[in-house]
Amino acid sequence: MADLSVTVDGLTLPNPFVIGSGPPGTNANVIGKAFDEGWGAVIAKTISLDATKVVNVAPRYARMRASGSREVLGWENIELISDRPFDVWLDEFRKIKNDYPDRVLIASIMEECERDAWVEIIERCEETGVDAFELNFSCPHGLPERKMGSAMGQDPEILAEVCGWVNAAATKPVWAKMTPNVTCIVDPARVALEAGCEGISAINTILSVMGVNLDTLRPEPTVEGYTVPGGYSCKAVRPIALRMVMELATMMFGGGCGAPIPEGDELPIAGAFLDRSLSAIGGVETGEDAAQFLLLGAQTVQVCTGVMIHGYKLLTTLADGLSAFMDKHGFERIEDFRGHSLRYFTTHAELVRRQAEVKAAERAAKAGMVTKDAAWEGDRFVEQSDKLVSRGSDEEN
Repeated sequence: MADLSVTVDGLTLPNPFVIGSGPPGTNANVIGKAFDEGWGAVIAKTISLDATKVVNVAPRYARMRASGSREVLGWENIELISDRPFDVWLDEFRKIKNDYPDRVLIASIMEECERDAWVEIIERCEETGVDAFELNFSCPHGLPERKMGSAMGQDPEILAEVCGWVNAAATKPVWAKMTPNVTCIVDPARVALEAGCEGISAINTILSVMGVNLDTLRPEPTVEGYTVPGGYSCKAVRPIALRMVMELATMMFGGGCGAPIPEGDELPIAGAFLDRSLSAIGGVETGEDAAQFLLLGAQTVQVCTGVMIHGYKLLTTLADGLSAFMDKHGFERIEDFRGHSLRYFTTHAELVRRQAEVKAAERAAKAGMVTKDAAWEGDRFVEQSDKLVSRGSDEEN
């Protein structure tokens, strides 16, 4: 029977499945439901010191379904961070940790670029007993005029300063949640790690416009006839998330973006961030989905939109699917295969070289040429030698 437990940054989780920050962790009631169902950890909906600036609208979601099906492929939201007062959250954090003392509760926090605000939110949350922090540098919509969310995460200089403030104040592990709305996700992630963050979470939603209603000629989701670009999630973003997680893991464990992991090596390999963690996010709805992120170096896998579609009991599907995958391959623990697939990424030039090498060997085999010493045969030695003679050399002599 596979052991799904993981230890990340000193925190022990019964399984790698984490409720991602958003509606599934929006108050103590639903967080308790997640723990009752057995989720490995919960990251609460993002909070700030001043919730009065947070005003949500409705509708605020839009969905893309498969043609002729009810299957949801893509999900867009224009939802803001929590609109609940900070003091209420502090009370609920205390209650959750009192009711579930052995479970991992992570506070997701977001603030403006003010040192005192970040230090205050860290210190006051730590007093409640939360186990770790996730810094929301990645929400692609809402409050950009205050340089919050992805507006902060897209600026490495600001990111380094804020992460420095946070890590100077925090005594609990800190994860930086990265935005995919950048040219290269590795650069800001490296800055966050250099500034002392214990881990990286990726990816948050991708800035998007879900579509335009061809009857009303209005973009969706429509609020009083208008909308704003929102964050795109669900299974349609998984290939993009896999690519970015691979790049982050390669940087953290292999030395740099685009530098392949040496074939045949096991993690850890090399690199400046071997002691840091990686939490993967993006379209996970099955255990097989999760296994792919783990194979690319993640220690935990976050789920948000999947819970909004399938409910908290999705954990059973996730755990059963991951266990079946591990049993199939004989893996007893997640560390037995974490990062295994990183070694199979390389450059295009190397693909060309490898293919040419294989084709040359195939041609040689077809012609009966010996390419390996072990292939020589005593009864065919002269024949094999003759096939290795250059025909041009024969003609000249």
